[in-house]
Amino acid sequence: MRHGKTGRRLGRKTSHREAMFRNMVTSLLSHEKITTTDAKAKEIRVVAERMITLGKRGDLHAMRLAASVIREKSVVTKLFSTIAPRYKDRPGGYTRIIKLGIRQGDAAPLSLIELVEEEVKLGKSNKISAKKKTTMPVVSKVAPAAVVVPAMDDAVGQGGESSEVQNSVTAEAEESSCETKAE
Repeated sequence: MRHGKTGRRLGRKTSHREAMFRNMVTSLLSHEKITTTDAKAKEIRVVAERMITLGKRGDLHAMRLAASVIREKSVVTKLFSTIAPRYKDRPGGYTRIIKLGIRQGDAAPLSLIELVEEEVKLGKSNKISAKKKTTMPVVSKVAPAAVVVPAMDDAVGQGGESSEVQNSVTAEAEESSCETKAE
């Protein structure tokens, strides 16, 4: 009988399965999302959430327990320094599983497992563009954002006049946008 024996075997020996889970959790915490099969994603979720809970504890013993599962020191430091503080007020449910469909080769159901709250990263380009937007002078000649063109049903009844109107309106819009770029 199999009473009280939880978890999926996934057709692997115990040592192979544990090593696979360690590698996949290490990848999940370093990249913050991975694509795998449904069954593996459901099993990885348990291990990953346990590691994040250890990261929230933050003491030396928790760090050593996490290092016994996670294979890279850099990922352990990322877990304790950046990932765990994001979830300090969250009681659980740190991962999300999104079903993607079936794999082409063997028709295995695929899923995306990711951390729930992603870190918002602003690069130098975003900071520079934000500064430029605030310091640019207001230009008096502004090209229209959208040009209203009569519907195509009306154009058929008028004998094609709207196509001529449309061509002249787009030409005017292009000229005005060229003038604002030159300034």
